[in-house]
Amino acid sequence: MSDNITKSPQFRFAGYTDAWEQRKLGEIYTERNERGNNSLQILSVSIHHGISNGELDSSTLGKEVRRSEDKSLYKGVRSGDLVFNMMRAWQGAIGVAKIEGMVSPAYITAIPNEKLFPPFMDYCLRRHEIITQIDNFSYGVTDFRKRLYWDSFSKVSCLIPSVPEQIKINSFFNQLDNLITLHQRKLELLKDTKKGLLQKMFPKDGADVPEIRFAGFTDAWEQRKLSDVLTERNVQHPQNKDYPLVSFTVEKGVTPKTERYEREQLVVGDKAAKKYKATELNDIVYNPANLKFGAISRNSYGKAVFSPIYVTFEVNDKLAFPSYVEMFVTRQDFIRYSLRYQQGTVYERQSVSPEDLLSLKILLPGKEEQLQIGNFFDQLNDTIALQQRELNSLKKLKESLLQQMFV
Repeated sequence: MSDNITKSPQFRFAGYTDAWEQRKLGEIYTERNERGNNSLQILSVSIHHGISNGELDSSTLGKEVRRSEDKSLYKGVRSGDLVFNMMRAWQGAIGVAKIEGMVSPAYITAIPNEKLFPPFMDYCLRRHEIITQIDNFSYGVTDFRKRLYWDSFSKVSCLIPSVPEQIKINSFFNQLDNLITLHQRKLELLKDTKKGLLQKMFPKDGADVPEIRFAGFTDAWEQRKLSDVLTERNVQHPQNKDYPLVSFTVEKGVTPKTERYEREQLVVGDKAAKKYKATELNDIVYNPANLKFGAISRNSYGKAVFSPIYVTFEVNDKLAFPSYVEMFVTRQDFIRYSLRYQQGTVYERQSVSPEDLLSLKILLPGKEEQLQIGNFFDQLNDTIALQQRELNSLKKLKESLLQQMFV
């Protein structure tokens, strides 16, 4: 029997006052050892999403899927069963099955008893506190070889409320997850809309006008070299309050360094003595080695310094608006074309030099049309950023509530 430990969470639904009971997983689960059959889907367990609702293919998993032809080797799993990957449970590869299926022989499946409303455990066991326990109970000579066997799994403990309270909590988090999923889909739709508009609002190869234009514009677009529009800014500058040290990433562009990095810098030594490359507001910035991943954008942050591995260009404002240039050079068509100029013996080290990038062509409409296009995409980017912030806020809210509504 487990130790007689009872606690209550910080937040509870009205009407529930009984203390939660501590149970070892071996007391509320029994290992299932059944074989699957050819009529069942093969389910997967991921670190980030738990167990899948169906069979996943290579494109969804992002890797080549190798499955045995002999389906009798797979384990059967039923709706409500707990499933975990023995080799990755310590990273969070655990979840509750929503449908009947079968899973890899490297997974362990467990049958819940009557003290559980099974879907509740999907939230209970995927929390950081439980994964830390699982990590501690997993063993191997290295992290890569860590395994969580049934005997160790059964020793992991958690606190659970009555079944009615479990149902109430599960329903609440289900609704929150549905809201998060809705915001995620809205974000993906906005991003897909932007991709489509970038295709249609800029001329295709061989054309001198785009498929979609703002009303009143009829002139053909002018073809120029990027070197007419961009000039490399190669100025060294120390880090200070006027020129803070920043990062440059594919996802966020030019952003401040983290507080942790700043603390580490203070420990390392005199950072004021080191000089970095300076960049200014509205510069076009790119990483020659990571252009293939989309590492090019406009500096919307302002005066800053960053690593000399990055390249920053001043925009010739007599010919172009920075926001328009950003949209032109961040299109997938432009990036794909620029990769013809990659040089390097190893793919990871291949890069597009500033000289080659500046030799590429850019199509320029009149300044007024550029302004309209730039403003349009700026507004669309703001909408995408707002949607991303709302999504992030919901995810943080869920994390907070998982802390306060569980013990």
